[in-house]
Amino acid sequence: MKLHEIKNMEMLKDVKDNFDPRVIAALRRTDREFFVPSVAKHSAFHLDNALPISDEQWISAPLTVAKMTAYLMAYDLGKNVLEPDNVLEIGLGSGYQAVVLSHLIRRVFSIERIESLWLEARARIAQLQIMNINIKLDDGMSGWAAFAPYDRILLSACTEHIPTNLIDQLQVHGVLVAPMYYNGGQVITRFIKHANDNVSKQILESCTFVPIKQGVMRMC
Repeated sequence: MKLHEIKNMEMLKDVKDNFDPRVIAALRRTDREFFVPSVAKHSAFHLDNALPISDEQWISAPLTVAKMTAYLMAYDLGKNVLEPDNVLEIGLGSGYQAVVLSHLIRRVFSIERIESLWLEARARIAQLQIMNINIKLDDGMSGWAAFAPYDRILLSACTEHIPTNLIDQLQVHGVLVAPMYYNGGQVITRFIKHANDNVSKQILESCTFVPIKQGVMRMC
C-alpha cells in the first residue's frame, strides 16, 4: 500500500462507514497532497480542511468531496438512475475531484474557466498518467455539448440557478449535483432528469463553496 493510501485511510477512518465502499476506495487511491500548494501540505490529510489554491480558489475538504461524490454517484437511488459511464464537471480547480471521479466513472470531462488553474491541473493529470480525464478551458456554464449527453453532471461552485443548456446535456435518468444558494445560505442540491425532460430536485444538506462565475479568465 502506498503512503498516501495509508494517510487517506487514517483520515477517513471515522467516516468510512457513512459512505459506499466504492467512494472510500476512490478517495483512498487519490493522493490529496499532490493537489495542494506546498505551504499547505501539512494540512492535506485533514478531513474537514478546505485549502486555498491560486487565483482566490479553494480545494474542497476531503469530507466535502466524499459527500459530493456520493450524492453524484447516487448509489442510494439504485435502478432509478443510470449507472454512470460519463460525467461532466463544471469547475476543474486543482483537479482533485476529477481524479477521484476518474476512479469511479469511465470517462470524465471537466471544464475550468481560469487559465492558470487549468494549466496546473493539466500538468498534474499528465504526471499522474490518468488517461480517462478530458479537460477544457472554457465557461463551464455553457457545458460541453460535443460529448453530451452526460450520465452525471457536477458543479464544483455555488450557483443561483442551473442553466437550461446543462439540463439539456444531461441524459434521461441522469443526475446533476450542485451547491446552490437557498434561504440565505448554500445547500447541496441533486437533480434527476426523468422522461419528457421533467426534472425533480432534492435538497440534501448545507455546504460552503466559492461562487460560480462566468466567462474565461486568461493569463496576461
